[in-house]
Amino acid sequence: MIRVLPLSVILALSVGCIRAPEIVMVDRGTALEQQAAGSFGELERKLSRTSIEARPVPLTPKQFAELGIKPLPLQDTSELTDADLVDGLLIQHCIGEGRNGLLVDTHGACIGAADHAEALELIERVNQARVQLWRWMHEQRKDASVDDLRRTWREVHARGVVCGGWMEAEPGKWDSKQC
Repeated sequence: MIRVLPLSVILALSVGCIRAPEIVMVDRGTALEQQAAGSFGELERKLSRTSIEARPVPLTPKQFAELGIKPLPLQDTSELTDADLVDGLLIQHCIGEGRNGLLVDTHGACIGAADHAEALELIERVNQARVQLWRWMHEQRKDASVDDLRRTWREVHARGVVCGGWMEAEPGKWDSKQC
């Protein structure tokens, strides 16, 4: 009997009564799990492009102030008049008050961001209004020349220009108005 027991154990092992359980490794989810998780291919591509593309670095208001750029007030620009827009662009040096009384495009000296095309439209609109005003003034005072009226108007107007506004001091030389 002593010999039969080890022999029966060896026989049982060889027949296959005892075996290790099957282990199945799954490295992917089922189709249902994949559908539930969703696909983020477009988002992944967008993030990849964003991380590669050059873009402006956001600056704080303090950093703008250190650069000498005053942040524009957060307001609805649709309610601003042409005079308000002119004042803002004069301070930014995007436009200037010329010695002849007309606004001049000085976009090359512009501090900060401004739409050049909109500034040109504004200059044209305001200059046209000023020329009409000088014609009307001449009709009211026929004894004064248009040049004298324009010069007098400019002297009075220059006093009301916003502080820091870009003005032509001498022909071709620009300076900020001191207050």
